[in-house]
Amino acid sequence: MSIEHLPRTSDRGAATRGALLAAAREVFSVSGFAQAAVTDIVAKAGASVGSLYHHFSGKADLYLTLFEEFQVRQQERTREAVHLVRDQGEADPMRLFIAGARAYLDGCIAEPDLARLFLSGDGPPGFDRVLRDRLRTWARRNAALFHVGDGEVDEALVVVLTGAMSGAVSEVSLSEDEEASRRLADDVLTIISGMESPRERRP
Repeated sequence: MSIEHLPRTSDRGAATRGALLAAAREVFSVSGFAQAAVTDIVAKAGASVGSLYHHFSGKADLYLTLFEEFQVRQQERTREAVHLVRDQGEADPMRLFIAGARAYLDGCIAEPDLARLFLSGDGPPGFDRVLRDRLRTWARRNAALFHVGDGEVDEALVVVLTGAMSGAVSEVSLSEDEEASRRLADDVLTIISGMESPRERRP
């Protein structure tokens, strides 16, 4: 393998990248995206401005990388929760959805700094659309548990679940009272569990 084809990220490079992300997470959480300074991030990371631009294209790239990595963890939490209850013999679509939704909300409670950051409205241009589209994709994927037929997704159900989960994620994430957040999550999921798609009642 020639030198130009060797992996670009060494162990040291990976450590620097991780330190930059950890520092960006802290600075963004305290100052917000708009007020955060690249110089503050690199100083907290013990890195240089040059190293930041070696790993990221800029402040927005740091923010979006934090978001994407958080979403990967959320997807994994959701997937594991659904697989766990399915492996225990659960087949009811709504109960499978609730298991995944609970894991998603638990993730917001477990990482409140990031959950609040991404809901603050202070992000890179266009991020609000990214966040909305990601939640809709999550709800659509989970609504597919309900097997409307012929691969279709029940659009009405997706709209309702997206709205309910969007509101729950927002309230749970922005609350500074963890116990109250968990009670709210439980109450929201109890209400969702009683929902029924009109298609299920049609002859």
